[in-house]
Amino acid sequence: MLPVPTQSAKYSDTQSVEGQTSGSSLPLIRAGNTTPFVLVSSLFFLWGIPNNLNDVLIRQFMKSFTITRFEAGLVQSAFYMGYFLLAIPAAMLMRRVGYKIGMIVGLLLFGIGTFLFWPAAAVGQYSFFLFALFVIASGLAFLETASNPFITQLGDPSSSERRLNLAQAFNPLGAITGVLIGTIFIFSGVEMSPAAVALSKAQHTYEAYLRYETLRVVKPYLALGGIAFALAMILMCTKFPAISNEHEAETSSENRGRLSDLLHNPRFMISVAVQFLYVGAQVGTWSYFIQYVETYAHQTEKLAGFFLTGTLVAFALGRFSSAWLMQRIAPQTLMGYYSVANIVLVAVAIFFPGWVGLFAMFFTSFFMSIMFPTIFALGLKGLGSNTKIGGSLLVMAIVGGAVLTPLMGLISEWGHSVAMAYIVPLVSYVCVAAFSFSIATVRAGKNDLVRA
Repeated sequence: MLPVPTQSAKYSDTQSVEGQTSGSSLPLIRAGNTTPFVLVSSLFFLWGIPNNLNDVLIRQFMKSFTITRFEAGLVQSAFYMGYFLLAIPAAMLMRRVGYKIGMIVGLLLFGIGTFLFWPAAAVGQYSFFLFALFVIASGLAFLETASNPFITQLGDPSSSERRLNLAQAFNPLGAITGVLIGTIFIFSGVEMSPAAVALSKAQHTYEAYLRYETLRVVKPYLALGGIAFALAMILMCTKFPAISNEHEAETSSENRGRLSDLLHNPRFMISVAVQFLYVGAQVGTWSYFIQYVETYAHQTEKLAGFFLTGTLVAFALGRFSSAWLMQRIAPQTLMGYYSVANIVLVAVAIFFPGWVGLFAMFFTSFFMSIMFPTIFALGLKGLGSNTKIGGSLLVMAIVGGAVLTPLMGLISEWGHSVAMAYIVPLVSYVCVAAFSFSIATVRAGKNDLVRA
């Protein structure tokens, strides 16, 4: 049973309920904030590309470096450790210089990381690629720590979940783009059987083949780096609206956010834990999706890549439709229903591997779509001057992708079954459902109190 929020958290939630009652006719985005909203939403699109190129890299590196499923899972570990280690420094920087500079720093780090793919391919070291991915993710930690709370504050607090879901809806479009780029430009379509590998080694052509496969990842990442640097220049020339408490270094010490306040806020800390589990479920689901298709539907890597693209389309549709549904259904309640749907679908994928399990797994993306932004917005509710540091801790929770993805790889190797690895997302969705319905119950009681 989840702990009941503290008295201070209750007060903040009551304000939120009142805001939903009185502020429902307010515009989703305040007047004058449309340009920054669109520009920052483009960043959500941008970081969706490398996030889901990782799913292609895992398969590609298993081939080009001849490594195990667990070792390939370290792609996600290196990537999400960047989020974990840089989120707090990003928040500290933005307390002094604001959201805009944080986004610019993030884009520059992102661009540098993508350009490191060139020397990594030149030396042919898997560890060098992991370092480059870490630098990319460090930049994305700045972008996410800045962009998510910035978007929530561009309008009335009562509509923050809807606003963030709308901005986040552009993220799966980037994810789709990333998987398409990987499927078309990184996957060569050449898959050698053990006999073909033995023959290639005998003819002394196997090393050339592996180098060719390694070099295929370079050009897409160089193009991404160029886009990141261009966006950094555009942001420098764009005027951003003033956000309350944005430059916290200029406020008095008693009004600044304090980490200790958050550590003693049960609702917030539960939000961080649930975000950890959800991100692990999402990243793990997509990381091994191509292998699930290859193993149980017996399809090629390219066709499996197109299946992954399709499930990301479902993810995008879920994000856009949820922004509309949340006008009629409370965000936490909708997330609870979607969590239950995914519990059922993942269970089917585990116990009925094959085409039935494949399509069950395919549709989990639609229902997982609202979870990250909704958990994020619910976690930030009522934090006030703690919003930046709270946002950084919620971004740090993305390290769930680094922890649970290789765990899924170990379970898969131990049980000799890719399907068995999906027990990890199943447990995660159970926890998201418990969190959602717990918040929904508390909110319903406060609505009754406000009406009384």
